[in-house]
Amino acid sequence: MAIVVSILESHPIFKLREQELEEARAIQGVMQPTQPLRAERVTISHEFRPAAEVGGDYLDYFFMSDGTLGLYVGDVSGKGLPAALYSALAVGTLRGIHKTGMHPSRVIYLLNQRLMLRGILGRHTAIQYATFDPASAEMNIVSAGMPGPFLLRGNELLVLQVAGIPPGLFADVNYDELKLHLEPGDTVLFCTDGLTDARNIHEEGFEIEGLKKVCQEHAGESRMELVGHIFRSIEQFSTNCDQFDDMTAAVFHYSDSE
Repeated sequence: MAIVVSILESHPIFKLREQELEEARAIQGVMQPTQPLRAERVTISHEFRPAAEVGGDYLDYFFMSDGTLGLYVGDVSGKGLPAALYSALAVGTLRGIHKTGMHPSRVIYLLNQRLMLRGILGRHTAIQYATFDPASAEMNIVSAGMPGPFLLRGNELLVLQVAGIPPGLFADVNYDELKLHLEPGDTVLFCTDGLTDARNIHEEGFEIEGLKKVCQEHAGESRMELVGHIFRSIEQFSTNCDQFDDMTAAVFHYSDSE
């Protein structure tokens, strides 16, 4: 068997496949932020960890023309290269919609409409999309098919109650929008279900309780480090288990100082 594997790995087609995956990985990398965002009283950090060479998760955060901040985290159905291609379609579609700071409910409504026009059997995307107005400290959030999002206030992690149908499944879907006033020191955690669904050797899930435990344990530390603490906790929890799903998280922190 080892000889067969060695022969296959040396075949030109195999090498070409590896080169293509490496290029796909590089392209997916430039579709995401290269560094944390730091603005007046706001910091955003993230981590993206695909289960294979490339993945179906995606995220971005940015300033818009009206001065508001935008942030989205998404998770397309499936894994690997097909999922990565569909995530590129979702990201490209989003970037053609969100530039002016329109409400998240309208953005995701239009995303759904446009994905339905390019319908691909068996493909859709869960997503969370939020805008933040620094002048009023108001955040507006749409969540469709994703866990949370979660508000970390003090050492308590609260599940924000907002839900919707993932875009790409049904036409003419409207989306509810949650309005949240952030207080100084608040943190909002956005993540894909690869984190909460992570399993250990006993087939137990990390779940929301795992997130709560990490947040409580590190409540007095820098929120910029929170996403790293979460991923390290999942690694420890899943020791000797293969990662079976893409994992992505973004942490939005509203500081209590200028």
